Amino acid sequence: MKMLSMKEYEKWCSSSFVDEETKKELISISTDEKEIEERFYRNLEFGTAGLRGIIGAGTNRMNVYTVRKATQGLAMYINDCGSEAAKRGVVISYDSRLFSDLFALETAKVLAGNGIKAYLFDRLNPVPTLSFAVRHLNCIAGIMITASHNPAKYNGYKVYWEDGAQMPPLYADKVLSYIESIDIFEDIKIMDKVEAVTQGLLVKIGEKVETAYLNEVVKQSTGNNNIISLGDKLHVVYTPFHGAGNIPVRKILKMIGIDNVHVVKEQEEPDPQFSTVKSPNPENPEGFVYAEKLAYDLDASFIIGTDPDCDRVGVMVKNPDGKFIPLTGNQIGSLLMDFVANQRTVDNTMPKNPIAVKTIVSTPMAEKIANNYGIEMKNVLTGFKYIGEIIKNLEEKGEEDRYILGFEESYGYLAGTYARDKDAVVASMLISEMAAYYAVKGMTLYDAIQALYEKYGYFKEVQKSITLEGIDGIERIKSFMKHLKENPIAEADGKKVVSFSDYSKSEKLNALTGEKEIIKLPKADVLEYVLEDGRRFIIRPSGTEPKIKFYFFVEGKTNEDAENLMNSLMKAVDQIAEKSL
Repeated sequence: MKMLSMKEYEKWCSSSFVDEETKKELISISTDEKEIEERFYRNLEFGTAGLRGIIGAGTNRMNVYTVRKATQGLAMYINDCGSEAAKRGVVISYDSRLFSDLFALETAKVLAGNGIKAYLFDRLNPVPTLSFAVRHLNCIAGIMITASHNPAKYNGYKVYWEDGAQMPPLYADKVLSYIESIDIFEDIKIMDKVEAVTQGLLVKIGEKVETAYLNEVVKQSTGNNNIISLGDKLHVVYTPFHGAGNIPVRKILKMIGIDNVHVVKEQEEPDPQFSTVKSPNPENPEGFVYAEKLAYDLDASFIIGTDPDCDRVGVMVKNPDGKFIPLTGNQIGSLLMDFVANQRTVDNTMPKNPIAVKTIVSTPMAEKIANNYGIEMKNVLTGFKYIGEIIKNLEEKGEEDRYILGFEESYGYLAGTYARDKDAVVASMLISEMAAYYAVKGMTLYDAIQALYEKYGYFKEVQKSITLEGIDGIERIKSFMKHLKENPIAEADGKKVVSFSDYSKSEKLNALTGEKEIIKLPKADVLEYVLEDGRRFIIRPSGTEPKIKFYFFVEGKTNEDAENLMNSLMKAVDQIAEKSL
């Protein structure tokens, strides 16, 4: 492997296709064999989430050359789909990350070089706007340059297909086969920007598409009577975490009548270094330090924060002590499930045979809430593309109006079928309307989640990750998952495992009877364990980061009971993981 890495390294250093700045970067690591191997031991992996990696020179990095190669492979696949597909074109958007605008332009130039029309947004825009634009412009595909909520050193390249959802695995595999068949320098077809514009193969888009998107989002509003009745009392603090949500979130809140939106100035402007946070992830409470200060100063009602590509949203609410605390993604999902279902019922807009969707790692409380309103809850694998797939299947039957809400525990939500990926803009709107609804009742969102616990049970969920970067890290992750499949956990925290599901085999084993049943979901590298007392945990490697993820689920008789059950379970699984990792 080291020899192959060095050979590829030398190819880049000597190639006439590589720019001087990149060569300088490569020369700077000439004596670091480990760094050379890490950058060149493999090609940056292309999958259903596209590309995602650390920015830098090398085949295992995000740079103009790996972006061009991925685009060339995609272009070859689109052209194989026929001339009509090429004419329909590809829409491209990008967020505030380092080189996002450059990668977007290079993507457009390669598409043009292959005779495929590229629609390029003239400024940064969120993931949901891109997802909407694919169908709005009748494109064959869409590309979003983003690494979502990853640290600043990352960027990525997400591919969407004609339905506006992320590219299905079968299509992604075909694109990958094209990518693997070409040379990263010699086989790239690229057109000069001016020529591409002249030939009509590069078209800038912007405000009209953005407005059309917001008009679809506002249709998901539950009505603003509560907001109107509160007048100037409803104050919202909002942080876009230096990302693409700043303009659309503020616009949508204005559209529903919320005038007192206070943006965190320190995090308002695009900043590819995300200099005010360790990681621009609304899951992490430490990112809300500036927002909390502003909220206390203004006596704000609640805080909203969206990640750089504005597909995830976090919320901070006041507890009885007047302290701002975070809601989990599962709590937000449960609150939205109840609020949307209640409003649709009251307004008599609930469709026949309504459907909601959540991922298997999201809270079971949402299922109880859905059942209470007569809504069928479908469970899908982790990844919003699977929620998009449910919407697509409904659309093909002419039944898309049955879809009520979809969400995943990692702070992603979607109401409406105008987009096929999670949308922090519509979520911000609904969360604000929900806060107003409860405020009229003299309740906060903290009070609201406690009321749901009292009604449906004291559910608690925790997600924990272990990061293992580099070549060794990837191998350790693979080895850990292999070990668990070959040696299933039989007991945790003094309780027997009564059910073991290996999603890579589509198989669920009853550990007590030995009976097996087929899991009717696509195969995935996911393991699920259920204990005899009903507690369960799920283990899976991240699809976008060098992490092993653990998800824990308990239901207690009280909040304190649930907390104790959770702590005990996590401690037991930690000990099991330490032995194998």
